[in-house]
Amino acid sequence: MRILVVEDQREIADAVRAMLERQKYAVDVAADGDTGRDLLLSGSYDAAIVDVVLPGADGFTLCRDARDAGITTPVLLLTARDAIEDRVRGLDAGADDYVVKPFAEDELAARVRALTRRSAAPVRSVITAGKLSIDRGARSVRCGERAVPLGATEFRLLEYLATNAGLAITRAQILERVWGDDFDGSSNVVDVYVSALRRKLAAAGEQDRIQTVWGVGYTFNA
Repeated sequence: MRILVVEDQREIADAVRAMLERQKYAVDVAADGDTGRDLLLSGSYDAAIVDVVLPGADGFTLCRDARDAGITTPVLLLTARDAIEDRVRGLDAGADDYVVKPFAEDELAARVRALTRRSAAPVRSVITAGKLSIDRGARSVRCGERAVPLGATEFRLLEYLATNAGLAITRAQILERVWGDDFDGSSNVVDVYVSALRRKLAAAGEQDRIQTVWGVGYTFNA
């Protein structure tokens, strides 16, 4: 599972990242609200830990913008504010939980586990692009009326690229998200799988959905 941490205090961000990685989560960290909002709106995370006071957009704004965009990622607000009205404001903005600094790592870890359990239920979510339909709940792909047979890894790769349509995704990001710790950054496994995926999509009538971004990686053309 992948967790987003949006925290501008480096010491706290590093401590939360280390704690989550010990719990075997993959972790991305953003140091300002605007970057954190862009990442949260990608819909690529199983949960997010968001500080309230941030450079750029604050934590309340991140929650509200995510909910307005239909993003259901569970959000835990992390803040030094302990006033009841601040907690209510955060929950009204769409936050799922609230932890006040300073916090105990064991409590934060337990709350994250609870959030990810709640979000683990299968969700019927379909991504469409032209005739292409990616059913995330059924783990299936169709091009019009035609099924596109994909292996599990091919599906995860397509799902990840399509979820981040329009963004240039690096090979390292793809390796981390799709393969985790199974391959290092020197492997050409991404290029091999992208090539195979392109052939299957082209055979089904969907050419040029996955485009090369030279010197970076790949992007999904929606």
